[in-house]
Amino acid sequence: MKIQIPFWEKYILTVEEAASYFQIGENKLRTILDQDPDNTFILANGNRRLIKRKLFEQYIDKCAVI
Repeated sequence: MKIQIPFWEKYILTVEEAASYFQIGENKLRTILDQDPDNTFILANGNRRLIKRKLFEQYIDKCAVI
């Protein structure tokens, strides 16, 4: 039995989960990740990029336009 954790309680989100949670397109999220691959909200697991939810929320709060 797999436990389902709601997005708002997860520490790390996949690009697909983050797109759904933040209401941003997957392609736009990938573009943001590609622009600055050393950003603090990005976690690499092999070649898979994950998003640290709370740090990405802080990043979005500082943006006027995405």
